[in-house]
Amino acid sequence: MPIQQLTLNQVHPGMEECIQNCLDCYSICLNTVAYCLQKGGHYGEPDHIRMLNDCAQICQTSADFMLRGSVLHARTCGVCAEVCNFCAQDCDRMDNDAQMKACADMCRRCAESCRQMSMAMA
Repeated sequence: MPIQQLTLNQVHPGMEECIQNCLDCYSICLNTVAYCLQKGGHYGEPDHIRMLNDCAQICQTSADFMLRGSVLHARTCGVCAEVCNFCAQDCDRMDNDAQMKACADMCRRCAESCRQMSMAMA
């Protein structure tokens, strides 16, 4: 069975929103890596930076799978939801920091849309 590339007008609204959330989460996680490395201290801990990079990577991959119409996108979305939740929890450790709060909020938004996508398409 050939896999067809989907154009955004062929994607149902839930998937379009999920793709955008993944791309937004990818972007904010990468921006947050740079922010954390500049701040240093516990912000720059290797495990924290690794988590942000992991989250960015799975978000980019999930968006890519959905945009290409991969039959496996529900699986990547399921993993993405899990990683985004871990990343949000990790960012929440940095209390009273607007960048970290924005990243955690976006991670939670992405996790929710990916969770819905993984259940709807499973």
